[in-house]
Amino acid sequence: MSAVDTKELSGLELLRWVQSERPAGFPAIQQLFGLTFETVDPGRMVVSVATRPEFGNTMGTVHGGVLATLLDTAMSCAVHTTLPAGVGYTTLEIKVNYVRAAHTDGRLLTTEGVVVHAGRRTATAEGRVTDAEGRLIAHASTTCLILDKAS
Repeated sequence: MSAVDTKELSGLELLRWVQSERPAGFPAIQQLFGLTFETVDPGRMVVSVATRPEFGNTMGTVHGGVLATLLDTAMSCAVHTTLPAGVGYTTLEIKVNYVRAAHTDGRLLTTEGVVVHAGRRTATAEGRVTDAEGRLIAHASTTCLILDKAS
């Protein structure tokens, strides 16, 4: 990892640093899934991934857990963009609605997360996964617990 002290960066600064520098192994989930941070704006995050066979379930389509991970990443990172340095978060709950199957043959999936409410102790966000044709694959909502510096 670079000489950047990530604890000194706001959530927005940290995610923009990850977007531009793509530090090896950080964050690990980005590396594991092959995620690309397309857009990092205050209260908004867009993440894309090309599907692959390893994402498959027993029916040969993208496993729901992969879609939930994409949604959790985009929505919680959108929340993270609103937080100052030294303040973290954790997902309290996530509700996912699966609309149609996604295929595992390299098709691009794009996930957008947008903050609905950013409070002192909790934040909420909504997310959508779409395919390359703009069709809705899944949508979700989340609640995140804000962890202050003392937590």
